[in-house]
Amino acid sequence: MLSRTAANLYWTGRYMERADFLARLLDATVRLSGMPTTYGDPAAWSGALAAAGVAEAFARSHEGEPEEAAVVRYLTVEPTNPSAIANCVEHARSNARAVRTGLTREAWEALNSAWHEIERLRAMNPAKLEVRELTETVQRAVAVFDGAAQRTMLRDDAYWFLQLGAAIERADNTARLLDVKYHLLLPRGEPVGGSLDYFQWSTILRTVSAATAYRWVYRDTVKPWLVADMLIFNDRMPRSLTCCYASIVELLDRLGAGSGRRGPAHRQASKVQLELRENNVEAVFASGLHEFLDRFIVDNNRLGCAIAEQFAF
Repeated sequence: MLSRTAANLYWTGRYMERADFLARLLDATVRLSGMPTTYGDPAAWSGALAAAGVAEAFARSHEGEPEEAAVVRYLTVEPTNPSAIANCVEHARSNARAVRTGLTREAWEALNSAWHEIERLRAMNPAKLEVRELTETVQRAVAVFDGAAQRTMLRDDAYWFLQLGAAIERADNTARLLDVKYHLLLPRGEPVGGSLDYFQWSTILRTVSAATAYRWVYRDTVKPWLVADMLIFNDRMPRSLTCCYASIVELLDRLGAGSGRRGPAHRQASKVQLELRENNVEAVFASGLHEFLDRFIVDNNRLGCAIAEQFAF
């Protein structure tokens, strides 16, 4: 497969996964900001910007504390924000269009339909933009695209590059979401373990569709260390860091089987996977959850660079 084709498919997977995460994040933030104890407080919207990795960029173009309307626009349809939902879907479509023959008709039509629907919402008056309608549209569109790809694409390099991009983006998103909650979100003066803290952790679980799974696995009330355990170490949870890296290593092995060589991406992915295997939630909290997640995000970014190097993106 040509390196440009591989890069297009890889970034299609990443951008679609990012659009889905931002939609989930916005939905969760609307819930958090609606809490009586946080009403009018910018912590929830500051946290959303931090989790999306665009807090500094937002601050450069907006004065004062983040407000709901400005953050919603910035994360959904703002033309100057490359990571806005509408731009993510547009970038995914552009990449997929460049390798149209690498996707099945069903996968392409699902992505193209998503783009048309997002463009319709982007053309609306920003004041009339319904966050719930947009987030539901994006999540539904990504689910349809994922389903079409899974059900109709051959298990070959095209499918594996698409899934590889999605897995790396998913791991990054989960780590950022956990880090923001633990390190930034709880307002000063609020007790750890209090009602707001409980509601925030519960909302994090709903953001990654893990609330029901949490009850099945732990059969306990929502506790920070158990949420962290599920989203970092539980290999049955699709969005956990451990599960993401199991998929990443497997996909890299499949991609490397054709050449019979293991490159820098394999070594970096194996390094991160080994660190996850040798750790547990008790050790992570003892040494610092923020520090652990910060290292993970850096290592995950290094893996992205290693993939670009190995496959000559």
